[in-house]
Amino acid sequence: MSTHRTKSIGTKVTADEFAAINRVMGTRKRAEWVRDVLLATLRPNAREFVLLAEVMALRIILLNTHLALAVGEKLTDERVRKLIADADREKGRQATERLARAVSR
Repeated sequence: MSTHRTKSIGTKVTADEFAAINRVMGTRKRAEWVRDVLLATLRPNAREFVLLAEVMALRIILLNTHLALAVGEKLTDERVRKLIADADREKGRQATERLARAVSR
């Protein structure tokens, strides 16, 4: 089943912006390139997701470590490994939630 494109989006750019677009789009048709770039902003990039997930894991580890130390807990090797395992388990969910909130704004 093919989907017909019936809606149009237009914008004005400066001469310098136009030249820059022409340089990066290569041999592709301008409309195709612009559509692909525009639609790509609606879906998360896999590399960005992985980076955000790793940042979320570091955040979880840092905050939980700080909280544990603040209440006087001794951080044993076993406890640190558990913090890391918990962060690894949670990072994807938290990254997904953050990206969903960012896209819905």
